[in-house]
Amino acid sequence: MVTTAAFSWLNQRFIRLPDHIALLVMGLGAAVVLVLIERTVPSLWPVAAVEAMLRRIDFEAALMDGVLAFLLFAAAITIDWHELKRRSLAIALLATIGVALSAVLVAGMLYGVAQIAGFPISFAWCLVFGALIAPTDPIAVSAALEHVPLPDRLRVDVMGESLFNDGVGVVLFGLALSMATGDGDTSIAEASLEILVEIAGALLLGIVTGFAAMVAFRKIDDYSVEVLISLALAMGGYALADMIGVSGPITVVASGVLIGNLGAPRAMSEQTRAYFYGFWRLVDDLLNAALFVLLGLEVLVLHLQAIPLMFGLIAVPVVLVARAATVAATLATLGNWLRFDKGAGVILTWAAVRGAISAALALSVPYGGERELILAATYAVILFSSVVQGLSLEKVIRLTTNTTSASASTSPAADVRPPPINNK
Repeated sequence: MVTTAAFSWLNQRFIRLPDHIALLVMGLGAAVVLVLIERTVPSLWPVAAVEAMLRRIDFEAALMDGVLAFLLFAAAITIDWHELKRRSLAIALLATIGVALSAVLVAGMLYGVAQIAGFPISFAWCLVFGALIAPTDPIAVSAALEHVPLPDRLRVDVMGESLFNDGVGVVLFGLALSMATGDGDTSIAEASLEILVEIAGALLLGIVTGFAAMVAFRKIDDYSVEVLISLALAMGGYALADMIGVSGPITVVASGVLIGNLGAPRAMSEQTRAYFYGFWRLVDDLLNAALFVLLGLEVLVLHLQAIPLMFGLIAVPVVLVARAATVAATLATLGNWLRFDKGAGVILTWAAVRGAISAALALSVPYGGERELILAATYAVILFSSVVQGLSLEKVIRLTTNTTSASASTSPAADVRPPPINNK
């Protein structure tokens, strides 16, 4: 947190890049500086001490079993349910079949390149990488879109997909990893059924817990207790989902959408709503900042060699091509039923930012030769999508949609909420 605070101040005072990009780059830069110091003046600053501190952090557990619930809930309460419902078909297709198709395309293309270039990786491990990199990251996507002008319909498509597809991606990753390590023999039909059960169960659990929280909100008018209940909803819902074997991320998203669209407007006073949205916006900003700094510093523990680095560079265009093909197939399939904004294919492709979730899954891969290749490819895609795509996203949107700041949404949905319906 000290490092995050220092980097954030430096960015606001001198650099003025988007926070998530600046913090990721500064974290990466700090890791590189530490390595250079260790190699030039080993006695001055042993990088091993910093590396040991980072290794004590279980990145996967900290993210997947910790802060992810807060970040998903904070993003979900800003989603407009009516627009989400209108775009549900596109979001559902992108977040389920789209993720699976993208994972397979990435695996196939990467394996083909690996065979030609002589990289020591099998198709099964390419599929593991495809599964962890296919879903867009809601944390990174939310940060990338925060100050970017984007038509409301496209904003819901991009954010809705990122909120729901990570649950599917985590399940696919688990299945692909079990096949790669030989720990499971699940068929495609069984895997598909497992994914459907996890999604349906998570949606139902999220709705039930969300309504329970709404009932609690109606009975009192105390902003501190109601904010505490929302914390319990995010944490408890995620933990309960994990306990009964359904998707924790989708559970939290479902309950968050419900609270943001019904609970806050109908069951909270105006004062409570102000504290509620202010609290969750602050949580989102603080945890995002810390995660992106940690993501940059984690490079310090990788010790990547030339071959993994080359593999990572190859993975970037492969992932982009697979994403473009998946989006094109989705838009072609739904073109007769849904209207898409001008440039939707390009924007959905370029706004597919990857971040901490992909890194956490990659860091959970067992140690071995494939792990170094997968880590290098994952970090290469994260850096490219966060920095290159993130910095150029606004320009791409303006070029493809011919929008200006005055004609598109430029602020998060959390900044403008519906007027109170039933003040207490």
